[in-house]
Amino acid sequence: MAEPRPDESSHEQPLITVFGGTGFLGRRVVRDLLRRGFRVRIAVRNAGRVVELFADQASVEATEVDINSEQRVADALAGASGAVNAVSLYRERGGETFRAIHLEAAQRVARLASRQGIARLIHLSGIGANPQSDSAYIRARGLGEGAVREALPDATLVRPAVMFGPDDGFLTALIRLLRTLPVYPLFGRGETSLQPVHVENVAEAIAAMLQDSASVGRTYELGGPEVFTYAGLLRAIGAEIGVTPVLAPIPYGVWYGLAGVLGLLPSPPVTRSQVELMEIDTVAAADAPGLASLGIGPLDLRQAVRDISGVRR
Repeated sequence: MAEPRPDESSHEQPLITVFGGTGFLGRRVVRDLLRRGFRVRIAVRNAGRVVELFADQASVEATEVDINSEQRVADALAGASGAVNAVSLYRERGGETFRAIHLEAAQRVARLASRQGIARLIHLSGIGANPQSDSAYIRARGLGEGAVREALPDATLVRPAVMFGPDDGFLTALIRLLRTLPVYPLFGRGETSLQPVHVENVAEAIAAMLQDSASVGRTYELGGPEVFTYAGLLRAIGAEIGVTPVLAPIPYGVWYGLAGVLGLLPSPPVTRSQVELMEIDTVAAADAPGLASLGIGPLDLRQAVRDISGVRR
């Protein structure tokens, strides 16, 4: 199968459509694709955001797309040689449901890509995705994987662990809370295992997959260099910023109740899907291809903590 590779002698470099190309991960995927010589069409709801982020990039075009629209998705894929679906939803609002985004829209992108003869599709999922889960979020992710593979068997599925980076909502928030709270509330007893991965590593991996024939039809699980328990992660972060956290176990039932109340806010600090994810281990499977199979060295979480917090050693 031919891979979409830039050709220095051609004026028409391969075009990759990136759905969600202005998000936390998506905009980094776009940058990595540009560095590799691709042209990129960014398919998003607000094209103005593309101008803000990539105004100086001649190889970028923007198109406004409702991912629930058959015609707009088809138009966004027209003429592309590959596609990346990096659209995610962590909180349901009105018609924006986990099922609509992670299953129905994922299936739509894959089906229309197949119909247009687009051989390469990278679909973003997550470690722990499970079509049998009681969690609506985790179940929709699992069902979405199956729907994508059914529509386009050669699609590549990417399951990152929780991602961190300079402008994230994960590590940055933990650093701020550890510096602020006299007692830090744990999810349960803090025993859930997780393997945080740098967002730049995930973006680089996705771009590399589009040039690697070995990635066709495979499922990648991308984790960082260390596995932590949640309590261990908090202690590791504290050690880097000079804080010894006092950790207080809080039963999951309390967290679900809290998430239900906070869910009434416009931007809740804790959502039900986040609590559900904290109940399961999100560690890359030992037998799944990951960063190493793509020749990518994982970036260190501890260094990222120092960079984000401004600590110098």
